[in-house]
Parts: sequence; C-alpha cells; structure tokens
Amino acid sequence: MKAIIQRVSSASVTVDQEVISAIGRGLCVLVGICRDDSQKDVEYIVRKLLNIRLFEDPSGKRWSKSVLDEQLEILCVSQFTLYHKLKGNKPDFHLAMQGTDAQDLYNSFLKQLGAKYSPEKIKDGKFGAYMQVHIQNDGPVTIELDSGAASAEKSGEN
Repeated sequence: MKAIIQRVSSASVTVDQEVISAIGRGLCVLVGICRDDSQKDVEYIVRKLLNIRLFEDPSGKRWSKSVLDEQLEILCVSQFTLYHKLKGNKPDFHLAMQGTDAQDLYNSFLKQLGAKYSPEKIKDGKFGAYMQVHIQNDGPVTIELDSGAASAEKSGEN
C-alpha cells in the first residue's frame, strides 16, 4: 500500500462539478492499493499517517507535531495509478488491486483511520469516480509511505 501525503492549507474533491469533500489545514492523502496488500499494510499506513510529524510546534520548531497532535483533518483519495509500471510510454496498472477487493480494503483503511483518530475528521473522495482534487500544498511538503518497502526493510532486503 502506498500513500502520498501532502501537508495542505486546504484541499477538496469535486465529482461532476460538485464538491463532495473539503478540509482546511491538515493532510491530503492519495492512497494506492497493491494486489498483494492486506490488513497489515492498512495498519502500517494508518499508524504512520497519524503519527508522522509534519507540523511545527507553537514555538516554531519544525517537524514536531503530527496531525493527531494538532487535531487536524485528513482528506483521503483512492488512486490506483500509484501502482503503475511503464510499458514504453504507456502506464500499466496490473499491480493495483482491482474492483471490489480494492474498495473493501480502502473502506477498511478509512474505518481504521476513523477508529484510531476521529471519524468526523476523516474525509473521503469517491472510490472509482473521476475526480478533481484541489490541493493547496503547504510548504510544499510531500511524503511517500510504502508499506511494502517497510516490510522489505524489516526483513533486511533493503
């Protein structure tokens, strides 16, 4: 599972010219699910997402506070294109989990995020829809999390 985390001053998702979710200061997270992902991957991403220190403390010290510490909102957007391979110049998405399996794991991710944080602070795009994601990146700060890379690192492969 991959998550591209962007610290934002605001973010929103529009589907069919209607804003379906919006947040102020917080995190916008693009979430990709690999065909081999499981609940362990969900747990890793949720834990890291809530605890990664991307915000400054009241004295201005950078990289001191998490979204959890600051009680900020999180906007999650499913994005299968994070699992691509290029075949020449054309992207191939065979590594991405397909259909209802991906939707079920994504919904599990949202549910766990809400359970470990605060459901009203978790916003969402629309799974499988054509969306416009408006991001006002703050910094800019963009961080990639990869649960597969974490597993390989723990086993000594990386």
